[in-house]
Amino acid sequence: MTTAKAPPNSLGWKGSVANLVLAVVCFNLAYISHWAAATTLLIFGYAFFLILLADQPSVRRAFYFGLAVGFGCGAGQAFFFFNIFKAAAVVLWLVFGFWIGLFTAISCGCTRRWGKATTVWLVPVIWTGTEYFRSELYFLRFSWLNIGYVFSNFSIAPFNELGMYGLGFVVFLVASVLCFRNFVGKAWVGAICLGVLALALLLSYFPQMTPPKSGNSVKIAGVQMEFPPARLIPRILNQALAKNTNAPIFVLSEYTLDGGVPAILKDWCQQHSRFLVVGGKDFVTNDVYYDTVFVVGTNGETVFKQAKCVPIQLFKDGLPATGQAVWNSPWGKIGFCICYDLSYTRVTDVLVRQGAQMLIVPSMDVEDWGKHQHELHARVAPVRAAEYGLPIFRVASSGISQAVTGQGRVIARTSVPGMGEIFSAQMELPAHGSIPMDRAIAPFCVIATGVITAGLLLLTWTEKRTGQKTNAAKVKERAVV
Repeated sequence: MTTAKAPPNSLGWKGSVANLVLAVVCFNLAYISHWAAATTLLIFGYAFFLILLADQPSVRRAFYFGLAVGFGCGAGQAFFFFNIFKAAAVVLWLVFGFWIGLFTAISCGCTRRWGKATTVWLVPVIWTGTEYFRSELYFLRFSWLNIGYVFSNFSIAPFNELGMYGLGFVVFLVASVLCFRNFVGKAWVGAICLGVLALALLLSYFPQMTPPKSGNSVKIAGVQMEFPPARLIPRILNQALAKNTNAPIFVLSEYTLDGGVPAILKDWCQQHSRFLVVGGKDFVTNDVYYDTVFVVGTNGETVFKQAKCVPIQLFKDGLPATGQAVWNSPWGKIGFCICYDLSYTRVTDVLVRQGAQMLIVPSMDVEDWGKHQHELHARVAPVRAAEYGLPIFRVASSGISQAVTGQGRVIARTSVPGMGEIFSAQMELPAHGSIPMDRAIAPFCVIATGVITAGLLLLTWTEKRTGQKTNAAKVKERAVV
């Protein structure tokens, strides 16, 4: 990106390899589910060593080291990709690594061009811009390995105020100030670190700000099944009803049905005066369909349906939804996400703006994908619930199904694979949800990162062009002489 001379204190090979290893280790330890409370804060170590790694003698070398970190983190956590895609999983791990490499490359370019005293403030912007873009804005978007999800079991994380991308911004701001502490002054280092600590302590004594309750609540029961025969579903629903006689809503997973809702299930709803939420296919032609959630009412008729907004890339997962709406249920406005939809704030934000007071999420996590895949996916619902202050009832095909409060606390869950497991919860509906501030900050960071990158490229091109002209002039002068 630049022809400027490398800073004299750029990392050598030994220091670079050490920081690479430490960054990968910190990231993977932070994501270990059953150690979450003890290792969550290692994500600060990941950010710290990744920023140090960007201090390379060349932008190209910074990119490759960042790519290696991203590959190690992607393969370490998304190793189940190999069970699904075989050798092609390596390409997907490299795609994830590309965005980490892009971050280190841009950061290195800023350091070499404008110095560390300026770069320290650009690093959190660049990180948030690249993370938001790779998570939300292009075809292979994938958000499961974001900084924010590390804090899914961290009760004092301020999701409702900052959001998941806002937390990533704070993590990299703190790490950047610590990395470049000699260039920002002790006052800034102390002020920022003490400010973050004070915020954490404050939130440990006061609950997160959540919207006021509407006074409405509803008990919901879910049954975890993977591709059950349609004729057996009423029998299983009867078992769930026997355990939850006061539950008016029953939920089954995504792709429970291989088509629309059959008469046998409509009759069950009418006979027992219950609502049924079930995943199936809404066919357009014999081969083209929408992955859809159907809501069958107490009269046996379909009263609402919503198609999946973000079909899983590289899978046959139906057409993307043409729109989104909320169900005006007897208890309040309920929004529906289908599996992968919950991973994208650009999908769930729409439902919150439409007044959703709760989200119901039928999901499909195939048993063969492994327990770790289920655990990674289970981090999404608590984070999203805490961001909006909305309860979420998520039913997966083979685990992990969850009932989550508006504070992000899981009050009921199932195991993996847990075929046939029944769970239920009383869900308290708030008057409305709220959208955290990062929904405005993250898109700004994308634009700012683009401007920074374009500026670095333009300056480099200008220098090369000027240098070429200078050399040509010198040759011409010699020829004249």
